[in-house]
Amino acid sequence: MMHKIELKNHQREIYFFRLRLFLSLGFVTVMFIILLLRFFYLQIIRHDYFETMAESNRIYVVPIVPNRGVITDRNGVVLARNYSGYTLEITPDKIADIDATIAQIGQLVEIKPKDLRRFKKLMSERRSLQTLPIRTRLTDDEVARFSAQLYRFPGVEIKARLFREYPYVETTAHLLGYIGRINQQEIDKLEEEELATNYLGSDYIGKTGIEQRYEAEMHGVTGFEQVEVDAGGRAVRMLARSSPQSGKNLTLTIDAKLQEIAVQAFGDHRGALIAIDPNNGEVLAFVSQPGYDPNLFIDGIDTENWDALNNSLDVPLNNRALRGQYPMGSTIKPFMALAGQYYNARPATREISDPGYYTLQGSSHRYRDWKADGHGRVDLFKSIVVSCDTYYYGLATELGIDRMHDYLEKFGFGKKTGIDLEGEVSGLLPSTAWKMKRHKQQWYAGDTVSAGIGQGYHLVTPMQLAFATATLANNGVAYKPHLVKDIQHAANEPQAVPQPLYDVKIPAEHLDLVKRAMVAVTQPGGTAVGASLGAPYSIGAKTGTAQVVGMKQGEKYDASKLSEYNRDHAWFIAFAPADKPRIALAVLAENGGHGGSTAAPIARKVMDYYLLGKVPTPTKTPDAKVSAEHD
Repeated sequence: MMHKIELKNHQREIYFFRLRLFLSLGFVTVMFIILLLRFFYLQIIRHDYFETMAESNRIYVVPIVPNRGVITDRNGVVLARNYSGYTLEITPDKIADIDATIAQIGQLVEIKPKDLRRFKKLMSERRSLQTLPIRTRLTDDEVARFSAQLYRFPGVEIKARLFREYPYVETTAHLLGYIGRINQQEIDKLEEEELATNYLGSDYIGKTGIEQRYEAEMHGVTGFEQVEVDAGGRAVRMLARSSPQSGKNLTLTIDAKLQEIAVQAFGDHRGALIAIDPNNGEVLAFVSQPGYDPNLFIDGIDTENWDALNNSLDVPLNNRALRGQYPMGSTIKPFMALAGQYYNARPATREISDPGYYTLQGSSHRYRDWKADGHGRVDLFKSIVVSCDTYYYGLATELGIDRMHDYLEKFGFGKKTGIDLEGEVSGLLPSTAWKMKRHKQQWYAGDTVSAGIGQGYHLVTPMQLAFATATLANNGVAYKPHLVKDIQHAANEPQAVPQPLYDVKIPAEHLDLVKRAMVAVTQPGGTAVGASLGAPYSIGAKTGTAQVVGMKQGEKYDASKLSEYNRDHAWFIAFAPADKPRIALAVLAENGGHGGSTAAPIARKVMDYYLLGKVPTPTKTPDAKVSAEHD
């Protein structure tokens, strides 16, 4: 009997068909739900975010760089200004072969070797997507010629920019400083201070001097334009605009003409000069010689000029007025005289016998006076007039270094003056505690002797010595030295009036004695007799000579046997008119020898212009040789 064989199981097939159908339907349903959830997330939850992104694709925000504030002197003379010009700039990230591109650019616009060196230097310091200038200050003809070929150079563009210019060049270099291209370290600092937004579109920032110290005031507030663009990135219309706010203008306390006269008075000498109005702390002249051209740094200095400045033996980049540290020499003596009176260490009328040297008790070592045969009988008044070293060797020993430290500190020695410039150093005012901490050694009596004439460990900056001189000239009332007289302000905003820092409280009889002695320094018999020759006003002064290299016992100083850079420094401090001072100053002629013959004539020219309004014809005193023998 034959059995019928069933070839298909319809029930099974229907079951699996329905199963597949339900699974497919379930999958589609799940996908649809996921899609709905995604739509909900994108359209509802993330609506604001994607709307902003869409707007950003449609709207381009263009920063508008503000005009930087202008700097003028006290009389309105412009010291730092802006002018418009064109630059040819390259975005390295958008160019495959930069060298080939520069070569092609050079066929249309002259690219000098210094331009190429500067560009390569900027390349090593650049930020991502930053444009770098290959040529600055293009002429109108160069702009027109290159604009016609601009389509050939993707990643290259012509930009209109404001340039900074310092018309007085070297005369104000260390005072004003300069601006330069922002580097990554500065960007990071701006971001930390939440100021980066205000520098969008800005390529420059203050690097040194006034430009650095008052960067926040002079930079201004960046503006913005909202521009609608099409799919091709072309501007269609401007939607909104926030105008930039120009930086504030600064009026300095400096007199530009006085500054020029001071620089010219130095001639070939290196050094520094600070002139202050002792009645309010206004800095009238701030000179560090030699200077440099700050305009070289604005777009990035080229290698050749940088090497010339950086490797010069005269170190023109060193701000000697603020950062130079030198022994005080005999300029310490008026302050030492006041210290002796303050502590009653030695009566002013007490005379000592000066044989030309000083010896400590129990020692045969002779600390020589500058005058080999001595000054005879010397009291406090004469000690200042003739700059008697022997007198101050003994006075220092009687005072002791710690009392000297405490009193000299009242005049600002050993600490920063607080002038409104970055980078000031504090000098060095030694004490027993300082030497133990710094050298792990006790203080010796011989150290005190040397300190009495401003040698040994003593170090002072020209800024500190000018501040101390101004404080003495103003009867002990100290004002903080400052360079900015006024910051552009609203019409109803009152101008700040300088206030005294403190009062040293010098007894009138002590002050009168020391001031009279300083006036006598510039009279016949004084170490700076030539300084007041023919002057219609009286001058209180003190000369100083600071040793650069040590001398052996009994060895005589001979400048002709030393290299220029090992010769003594020349100091001169002064105030005038002596009865009612309007100017106080400190002059350092580096390796200049004696204060009376080198530094004093520089100071005289500055005082003559400031007090009389003229530059006097240089005169030679017949006693110049005598007065120049020391200090």
